[in-house]
Amino acid sequence: MKMTKVVKPHEVQRDWVLIDAEGKTFGRILTEVASILRGKHKPSFTPNVDCGDYVVIINAEKAKFTGVKMDEKEYFTHSGYFGSTKSKKLSDMLENHTEKLYKLAVRGMLPKTKLGKQMLKKLKVYAGSEHPHTAQINKGAK
Repeated sequence: MKMTKVVKPHEVQRDWVLIDAEGKTFGRILTEVASILRGKHKPSFTPNVDCGDYVVIINAEKAKFTGVKMDEKEYFTHSGYFGSTKSKKLSDMLENHTEKLYKLAVRGMLPKTKLGKQMLKKLKVYAGSEHPHTAQINKGAK
């Protein structure tokens, strides 16, 4: 009888994955990113260990949105005080807070625990095509 291999946190091998969002659908990019951050693409996936890879998303502001989301979708924030509810449209978030938009969407697809917060820290989002992680990505590609 074969035993399932359980990976310990110090045995995890992390890579860097570069994703170009230009021309791709927003939600489909994010489901792929969430899967990579969790480590589900690896044969050594262990649910209670952060075994995912680092993800760098470039050209984040050039992603496509289907339907009428750009005009109608809103993001709400509330500080807990009376009258503090604020809303921003998706188009404004994409222009001004691209990284926050991607992190909010991916956060909803990750576990709602300390492990999920740890996974989210491995996501790097850049609006343009330039990013400071070229050394790590080139090293991981070999």
